Amino acid sequence: MERSKITSHILDVEKGKPASGVAVTLARMNGEKWDHVAFGITDQDGRVGKWIEKEVVTGHFKISFGVKEYFSSQNRECFYPAVSIEFYLNDLNQHYHVPLLLSAHGYSTYRGS
Repeated sequence: MERSKITSHILDVEKGKPASGVAVTLARMNGEKWDHVAFGITDQDGRVGKWIEKEVVTGHFKISFGVKEYFSSQNRECFYPAVSIEFYLNDLNQHYHVPLLLSAHGYSTYRGS
């Protein structure tokens, strides 16, 4: 199965393991509002790979992660109830990987490969 133009994964750095079962949504800015593009759930490896059914176009995107629900499902408290990452997709010939390194009291992201 071919991966999507935009992929993501989540690593729970406190546990040192992938964060599986996390809801992930993708939206694209359209004027003044966000249009829904895709929804997925991270797999056992913490990844969402083949989740976009529409043709991807360039633009301003946002990935949102169901962080509160993830921690609640494990009876863990968290400081940040939501994590959203905005980025620009400028080149349709490239793959865009947006990982999330997550803990209950912090997070980090970077442009992956």
